Amino acid sequence: MSVEKTLAEKGITLPEAPMPAANYVPFVQTGNLVFVSGQISADENGLITGKLGDGTSVEEGAAAARRCGLALIAQLKAAVGDLDRVVRVVKLTGFVNSTPDFTDQPKVINGCSDLMVEVFGDAGRHSRAAVSAPSLPFGVAVEIEAVFEIR
Repeated sequence: MSVEKTLAEKGITLPEAPMPAANYVPFVQTGNLVFVSGQISADENGLITGKLGDGTSVEEGAAAARRCGLALIAQLKAAVGDLDRVVRVVKLTGFVNSTPDFTDQPKVINGCSDLMVEVFGDAGRHSRAAVSAPSLPFGVAVEIEAVFEIR
């Protein structure tokens, strides 16, 4: 089944690929790999801010991570045009704006990981890092970068 059909059947709408917030490009392709710059948590209402362990729940963090995943897929589509060219989601690196004692970063980044498997099936299974950060740009709750293999 095509990725676009999967998105439609699941009622998943991709946002517009966000423009970079500083002096970098949103993606770089080298050979058959596409590196997508970190995407920050945002939805149709704007930035999703907050600090996990201080007023933002794991569930809210996972929802913010899912939004990062949607932005990652939107950037990938902007890079390669056809999402059916995706061979595999290779790696996600997730940063969680959290207090020093917060330890559920993996549960937060699962919001993005689960989306990748939902959209790409087995090709969405990936390696991953989920780490804490004392702050993130604009006070967002989550930022995630990705590497994709394409054909």
